[in-house]
Parts: sequence; C-alpha cells; structure tokens
Amino acid sequence: MAHLLLFDLPGGNDFGVVDDAVALGHRLTLLTADAGHYQRLGDPAWHRIQRVIEVRPWTPTRLRDAAAAIHHEDPFEALLCLIDIRIVDASVLAQDLGLPFLSPAAARLLRDKAAVRSALRAHGIPQPPFAEVGGAAGLRAAVADLGLPLIVKPADGYGSQDVTLLRSAGEVDRTCAALEAAGDGATDYGFGVRASRRLLVERYVEGAMVGCDLFVRGTRRVFLGVNAKERFAPPSFAFRGSCFPSRRHDVAMLERHANRLLDAVGFDFGACHIEMILGPEGPVLVEINPRLVSAQIPFQMGYAFGRSIYAELIGLHRGEPLDDLAALRPQAFSTIRWLVADTEGILEGIDLPADETPAVQRVVLLRRPGDAVRPPRHNGDRIGYVIATAAREDDADAAAEAYLAATRIRVGTPAPIVAAGAGAPPIPSRMQLS
Repeated sequence: MAHLLLFDLPGGNDFGVVDDAVALGHRLTLLTADAGHYQRLGDPAWHRIQRVIEVRPWTPTRLRDAAAAIHHEDPFEALLCLIDIRIVDASVLAQDLGLPFLSPAAARLLRDKAAVRSALRAHGIPQPPFAEVGGAAGLRAAVADLGLPLIVKPADGYGSQDVTLLRSAGEVDRTCAALEAAGDGATDYGFGVRASRRLLVERYVEGAMVGCDLFVRGTRRVFLGVNAKERFAPPSFAFRGSCFPSRRHDVAMLERHANRLLDAVGFDFGACHIEMILGPEGPVLVEINPRLVSAQIPFQMGYAFGRSIYAELIGLHRGEPLDDLAALRPQAFSTIRWLVADTEGILEGIDLPADETPAVQRVVLLRRPGDAVRPPRHNGDRIGYVIATAAREDDADAAAEAYLAATRIRVGTPAPIVAAGAGAPPIPSRMQLS
C-alpha cells in the first residue's frame, strides 16, 4: 500500500489517523519536533508508525532536507497534516515534494484570522466590525471604537484557547491587566510554537453555532454535512457536544455560504472544517480550519457514515475519485457529549454507568486519577466523551445526554492548575469504529 508522511498529531495525542492508516495497510513516516513527547504517552499506536524523524531545530530547510532524503529512497504518496500549527510548513513541503495539498498562499492566509476577515470583506461578504491589535493599549482603543460586547482571540489561535468575551468595562480592565502582566509571554501551542500575541477583536454575535465539513480538490467540492454544536456557558468557549449530520438548520443555505467562503480565501485542496454562528442577519464565520475536523469528531462522523473518515481523507490525498465520496450518505445520526469537571481540583475517579444502551457506540476517557482538572475554559479541559447513534437526531442526543447524566466525576481537594496540556493518552472503553 501507500507510504504516507504525517506531521505532528492533533492534540499531540490523537492517534486515530494512525490506527486507520495502519488498518488499511499503509506505511507511515512521522515528522515531529519532539519524538520524546509521543514516547512518553505510551500509546501502543506509537509503535505502529514505521519511521519517526525528529527535526530539531524545526526550520523549513531542515524539514525539507529530512523529508527529501526519505522521499528519494522511498517516495511518499501523500502528506497529511491535521494540526493547525504545522499547516503552513506542510503546504510548503508538499509543494517541494510535488504532493497534493492546500496551496501555501491559502495556508498562510487561513492561519491569520484577522487577514481572513479582511479577505472576506474584500470579497463582499459581510463581516462583524473587527480590528487587529497587539496589546492592552490597542485593545482599549478597539473597545472604544467598536463598543461592547466583543470577542478577543489570538489571530493565530485554535481550539478555543485564550478566547475572551468582553461585556463590561470591568472585563475589559481585567483582560488588559492580564495582557500587561504577561509581558513578552505568549501561549505555548506545543512543539516549540508560541502564539504571536497578535489579537483579533470582533463584535460578539449571538446565535446557534454549526460546523460544516467539506473535502476539496480544485473546483470540485463535496459537502459532508452540518454539525450542530453546543457550547458551555460563557465565559467558557469550549464545546459541550454536537450532532452530525444535523437537519435543524437550512443545510442548503449553509452549503452555499461555505462555498462562498472557500472561494474568497482560495481554498484549493484538502479537508476543511468551517465554524459559523447563525446570527440575526445570517451566518457569520467563526473560523475556517484548513484541515480535517479534530477533537474526536472524525469518530462521530464515522459512526454516522458507517465508514472511516480518516480513510476517506487518505483517499483524497492519494488522488482517489471524489465521486465515490460524494456518494456517501449518512446511515444514522451521531451525537457526541463531553465529560468535564464542575470544580477545580485533582481527579479521584470517574464512575461510568453500569449499563450502556445499544445507542452508545464509544466512550473514551482522556484523564486519569491524579490528574489536575477544572471546569472547561477551553477544549483542552475535557475529561472524556461519549458518542451515541440513533435513527433520529433527537434520539441520538437523548442517549448521549442520558449517559452523561448517569456519569459521576469525582474531584478531590482543589489544587492549582498550571496549564492544560495534551494529557494522558485516551483510554477507550468501547471498541473503535473499524
């Protein structure tokens, strides 16, 4: 089968694409800035990667030289990157190796949320009032100009990290004080990558949130469906769960708008996950993720379609016909709900329901007893998840909610949490989708 080149894995611990690639008989080479990170996880999937190349320092030249040496002896058939901080590097390397991937120009644009806003506005797509700022003084100026409520987020961020909702002068003061106290410090995205400290400030839009997933090859696009998302209450911006495919919104309208967005940013190849808020005046873009959706959603989608989404992604990058993918039809509705702590402290244990209904397809725990936990501030604070399926959307939601309600998360003496990292490797309690 094919020789696949992978970049660092999503979340630093999601081996789903590895499992499915190996099941299909493919051989894998992983490029990483820190091989020790994966070894420390102890996940058995690590041992199914045939070749691991650590690139230090991680520079375009060293990356190109390391990949080219392998490619010359054992050519890669596809390059896969499912992690935001490596998308630009992957696009440049793919171009050097002659492998299909998103163009470098589109990749660079999509890693800059402020630039995306400007590009969409230039293409006549209405945008909420926004500004790009670089610190506390710039934030105060943007608040004075745009008014409240506002969302503040890193221009190069992802995974809901460091997203803040400003609704009052007090919240503005606290956020500015935090920016000033941070000084030259910046969020660590892992693998040696830190945030640029450039901030996008934009008008807060109320409404339901949806995700739209597409596969793209040139002008040919396949719309996979709409994922109806639920968020935790502010100030958190983590997702509580979602249902795929959802029929609760105007799917045709969302598909048209998604295609309009992709036209404006020049998206020419690969999987993409577009998040939108359905505001009073229509859909408003949250962000375009130039990669396959992450956070276990590929498993959720796989249960809905009855086949591996990772396998379909590999096929796309290997040049398999998109017509086969376009023929996919969901076989069920699939709902995911996330387990989280309701207080800060040390995880003592998780008591799962003794009886699982047939609707429950997958339960995975992401934390172990002894780990520090807290209520969800961003997606990295999740403790685990449940996926349930049913023939009706409401029934899938109800089954996942019932499992969540019957689960008890025991948290001990509160303790300060330094940072939310990749955490322990997943501990599945049900078999993965084959």
